[in-house]
Amino acid sequence: MKKHFETDAIRNQTEKSQFSEHSTPLYLTSGFVFDDAEEMRASFAEEKERNLYSRFSNPNTTEFVDKVVAMEGAEAGFAFATGMSAIFSTFASILNAGDHVVSCRSVFGSTHSMFTKYLPKWNITTSYFKVNEVDLVESLIQPNTKVLYIETPTNPAVDILDLELIGNIAKKHNLIFIVDNCFATPYIQQPIKFGADLVIHSATKLMDGQGRVLGGVTVGSKDLIRELYLFARNTGPAMSPFNAWVLSKSLETLSLRVEKHCQNAIEVAAFLEGNEKLNFVKYPFLKSHPQHEIAKKQMKLGGNIVAFEIKGGIEAGRKFLNNIKMCSLSANLGDTRTIVTHPASTTHGRLSEEDRLEVGITDGLVRCSIGLENVDDIIKDLNQALNNS
Repeated sequence: MKKHFETDAIRNQTEKSQFSEHSTPLYLTSGFVFDDAEEMRASFAEEKERNLYSRFSNPNTTEFVDKVVAMEGAEAGFAFATGMSAIFSTFASILNAGDHVVSCRSVFGSTHSMFTKYLPKWNITTSYFKVNEVDLVESLIQPNTKVLYIETPTNPAVDILDLELIGNIAKKHNLIFIVDNCFATPYIQQPIKFGADLVIHSATKLMDGQGRVLGGVTVGSKDLIRELYLFARNTGPAMSPFNAWVLSKSLETLSLRVEKHCQNAIEVAAFLEGNEKLNFVKYPFLKSHPQHEIAKKQMKLGGNIVAFEIKGGIEAGRKFLNNIKMCSLSANLGDTRTIVTHPASTTHGRLSEEDRLEVGITDGLVRCSIGLENVDDIIKDLNQALNNS
């Protein structure tokens, strides 16, 4: 019987032990024991499905993965120590020397570094298209292109890419379509419905939701996840059982938390829109967002990230941060606490202005990860910081 999203998140649990616990316990063990030599042989030969070693699988990581698989409508998945280990392992497991990737230019900074600094060591190249140049995607596809990759909404400019359109391009050219769904979470958007073969999350963000643990997860087709599992089994980027236990518990409240995050975010965005200190405000469910109609088509809610550009450039952005009183100054996002980041002077400060502008990071751009505080208090803090900037 198919269950609703919230029910799966709560009721999809590891089988109870002999103690009949109601809440899944922690399985803090590196290894597992076998009854005899034949059971051990059969288990390692994968003739018998069971836990062997926590680098391969563990009851806590299995529960977490099973929940995300159900949420995304996937066939299988694997959990990683961090979001970036999920991204790197996903690409490393399916790409070979000489392969080519087509990617949106607006990707997380470390993903960009992977494409431009590390994958080229293995003669793997990447061609970029801008968020407003989706019509150029097919022209970038080469005979050796293997992967089409995007994240939507993008980090940090909150642009939206059309999953259905890009999914159809990937299918037409027999490419592996990979989507970073971190900003949306599976509660807001399920890319597999639009043709994605693999979906990646930094579980550190909204999946945890409280800034406690690191984690990543990739879900998708059984065949691709099988390759990913073998790669991870041999290279060791697995998630710790403790982090998996925390994250699995967090998923039980994901829908409730995301609903409130989004409710607060749309109110903050609406309040800021038209502020004389700002050039623009970007939030997917504001009608003024350039890809608003696409967002409404593929997203249940607008997410918790609000981006806006302060007049006055980098110095105005720094001054704004210095005037913040309640909200946190941090590079993280998806926390219960509202977080304010000025990418041009912090996370993307080492990029040239030209490179920043390529991905929509203007000198005055501020990314706000809207938390769960009372929305009036969030608005008051942002407003006083703007007024004093």
